[in-house]
Amino acid sequence: MNQNIILALVAVFAIVGVSTLAVSSTMMSAPTTTEVEYVTVDANTIDVDSLTIGFIPVEKADELTPKAEVLEKFLESELGIDVEIVVPTNYEAIIEGMRFGHIDAAFMDTGPAWITHERTGAEAVLAELVKGKVNYQATVWTSADNDSINTIEDTVGKRVAFTSITGSSGFVRPMGTLVTDGHINIEGNDIVALEQALANNFESYTFAGGYKAALNLLLKGDVDVAFGSDIAPKKYLSLEDQAKLRPVTTIGPVPSHVFMVSSSMSDVTKDNLVSSLIKLNYDEHNSILTDLYGAQALVPTTTTMHIGEFGTFIDALTGLDQKILDKYDKSK
Repeated sequence: MNQNIILALVAVFAIVGVSTLAVSSTMMSAPTTTEVEYVTVDANTIDVDSLTIGFIPVEKADELTPKAEVLEKFLESELGIDVEIVVPTNYEAIIEGMRFGHIDAAFMDTGPAWITHERTGAEAVLAELVKGKVNYQATVWTSADNDSINTIEDTVGKRVAFTSITGSSGFVRPMGTLVTDGHINIEGNDIVALEQALANNFESYTFAGGYKAALNLLLKGDVDVAFGSDIAPKKYLSLEDQAKLRPVTTIGPVPSHVFMVSSSMSDVTKDNLVSSLIKLNYDEHNSILTDLYGAQALVPTTTTMHIGEFGTFIDALTGLDQKILDKYDKSK
């Protein structure tokens, strides 16, 4: 991503304030600038001697750890304090670490970030910018010649393919929307009740295992609907097969990864940490960020702004929170 665009985004956030800026997929239209000054970090104002930062769980920590250690050294240089990194095998370690003060901040996937917020009070302060966007769009797909499905509520009673029970655009967003909009009712408060609601409200449903698999079921006529992302057909299908499908509707955004800070972190430490991380958007430090998760930049945000709406869908799908945490458990 052009550095001028990245710097302009940061400048806009700084000028208007996070609370008044809607983060959306139109962010690439931000004006460019070449005159953006670095934010000065004063170690004397930080009220802690060290910070511990967690990372998205991975099965092989030795693959991510060297990249995380580069960030560790960068932050130590910027903040003037000790920084420790933690690369866990599951999100429970991060959640409990934040709850009991052993972890101060963490990079997180959207679902686990929301669960961490609800369980510990941790807040999102930065969102990853990927391909100029902080989200992608969940979309309903059907056959081009199927004129009986024109809204998301039309999918009720049909044969549907989700990606997986923890898929953000392939399950959480569409099923969550059907529930919160009142088209499907879940009678109970656990995962069994959610599974029963699926059985009661669709002629059939399947978890295909991914975007491509769900779309292939649709192409073969095994299902009437496939849930997934807005770019899935273009990414996984030939032009000939793409022409056989049509988007029914775009349901809404699925947020990018976030950087969370614990509820006990003081404002002065949080501000200094955020200011330091934003320096990763500059060319001289940007490789540190891109090497970690492929993000082009980090932009200021809030929990409500970036993951709040998506969180309501997780809350609406009973028992799903533990399924989401289990998905990222690399120790099993």
